[in-house]
Amino acid sequence: MNTAKQPHPLLPVASLLFTATLWGIVWYPLRLLEAQGLAGLWSAAISYGAALVVCVWIFGRDHRALQENLLYLALMGLAAGWCNVAFIMAVLEGTVVRVLLLFYLSPFWAVCLGWLMLGERLDGKSLLVFVIAVCGAMIMLWDETIGMPWPRNEADWLAVSSGFAFALSNVYIRKMHHVGVWLKSVSSWLGVVLVAIVWVAFSHTSLPDIGSGVLLAAIALGLCGFLVMTVAVQYGVTHMPLHRSAVILLFELVIGAVSSLLLTDEVVLVREWVGGAMIVTAAYLAARIHAGDTV
Repeated sequence: MNTAKQPHPLLPVASLLFTATLWGIVWYPLRLLEAQGLAGLWSAAISYGAALVVCVWIFGRDHRALQENLLYLALMGLAAGWCNVAFIMAVLEGTVVRVLLLFYLSPFWAVCLGWLMLGERLDGKSLLVFVIAVCGAMIMLWDETIGMPWPRNEADWLAVSSGFAFALSNVYIRKMHHVGVWLKSVSSWLGVVLVAIVWVAFSHTSLPDIGSGVLLAAIALGLCGFLVMTVAVQYGVTHMPLHRSAVILLFELVIGAVSSLLLTDEVVLVREWVGGAMIVTAAYLAARIHAGDTV
């Protein structure tokens, strides 16, 4: 008889809602840090670097798994690194809601990558997700001046590429289902730090001239923000079916929309809402399909 204490059924839900809420508002402290002279690249390097330093011992503890899966961990880490750094830069430079919606093109990329890299069959349900996501993206990205869908600025490119990198990292995570969560998490944080440092070097971003208070705030964002978000989402996903957790995490869009409405003067066009709604629908259907549910 299994006498292990089971978690309260609401705890995984609360954990995922907490994570989605933090991801929906993390753009605000990042913009505050930028206003104090800490550029987004340095915010990423310092915040994720703090989480990495605290948990770097995981590499030693799981050294055997690290050696056996070094290539996939490296590829996953770099994909996760680009995903997070590009997302940070996008929300600093672009419209929050638009960035979040374009990021959720990830189900479209997941269908493509699953077919190309995992040999997954493109059944009717997957093609439905593909078509809805593409149509939503075309509506959001339609450029009237050139008469075709195209990202209108750097923030759009970053948001779209972040969603692609997110889908790519998930492919490698699925390949390494036998690898511990903490090892994959720390590898992801290392990837973020490496991508941020390389980006700093190539963009010639100067060292930030900031006070100790700003530096401590960035470290706190890493330890109390990004690290906590990782732990919370891992707990929630572990104790809940994947399709339910994926749908709950879409709450990030609601928080992002409300927070940007309250804290900024950004305007989202009707066309962007329509295209975004189609992208969210595709994300929801992708979650249902992954669980084998009827859509």
